[in-house]
Amino acid sequence: MKRRSFIQKTALGSGAISLSGTMAYANNSKIEAPYKFNLKYAPHLGMFKGLAGEDPIDQINFMADQGFTAFEDNGMMKRDVALQTKMGETLAKRNMTMGVFVVDKGGNMANTLAAGKQEYLDIFLDGCKKAVEVAKRVNAKWMTVVPGGFERNLPIGVQNANVIEALRRGAEIFEPHGLVMVLEPLSDSPDLYLRTSEQTYLVCKGVDSPSCKILYDIYHMQKNEGHLIHNMELTWDEIAYIQIGDNPGRKEPTTGEINYKNVFKWIHEKGFDGVLGMEHGNSKQGKTGEQAVIDAYKEVDSFL
Repeated sequence: MKRRSFIQKTALGSGAISLSGTMAYANNSKIEAPYKFNLKYAPHLGMFKGLAGEDPIDQINFMADQGFTAFEDNGMMKRDVALQTKMGETLAKRNMTMGVFVVDKGGNMANTLAAGKQEYLDIFLDGCKKAVEVAKRVNAKWMTVVPGGFERNLPIGVQNANVIEALRRGAEIFEPHGLVMVLEPLSDSPDLYLRTSEQTYLVCKGVDSPSCKILYDIYHMQKNEGHLIHNMELTWDEIAYIQIGDNPGRKEPTTGEINYKNVFKWIHEKGFDGVLGMEHGNSKQGKTGEQAVIDAYKEVDSFL
């Protein structure tokens, strides 16, 4: 399964940049005061394109006008430099925190770091170096890293050592810039090396760097291990970023089995001031579905 296939693509070229600074979605509608969310929920491009229009800058402005104070973009490294720059400027102007983008290492299952092969390591480290430049343009702090698949012909201890050593090398690139790679355990395939928060915690402790932490994706971890609050508590000192999606279906909160109001209440009580990426699809199509996403977040955010 190709990771994040639900994320709708938008125009990537510099021609998609809004030059006027006006917001097309606002032409015929009244702008209300932004909603005051308790946590930094981060939508992605395409999530509100019916209400905001196709232009990436208009979409970011729409998110800000709805009260969202963060934004994430997995595909940021693949966007042209002019658009990256314009997105970074817009986020700064709207006082929005840039969330994760994915470090380009050739795909989730490719170039597995568990193999300990130099050519795989070189591809990963090259991606880390390029990610530093992208992070500067958009004022990002966190970058998602997926180490790849298992190397089944090696003992698990050797695989762990190979991954830890590779990530130490990556951390050396990020540390001078104050950047953090966040490791994401996934549920997409049993062949992926990182599968649980426990295992990711072990790897982070082995790397022992402020530039290597956990991305706790609630959707994936509900599928792989459950006991969400318990497992977050056990690994909390290494969690730097959180992502959201209800299960089953990987849609907005309130559409599945996860009691997100309780989970968010617990996260808020922990004093978490980082980003919670809305890495999910919309359960309904069109503008009605987009408004349903906004309403769902207002509902689960009402935990105080």
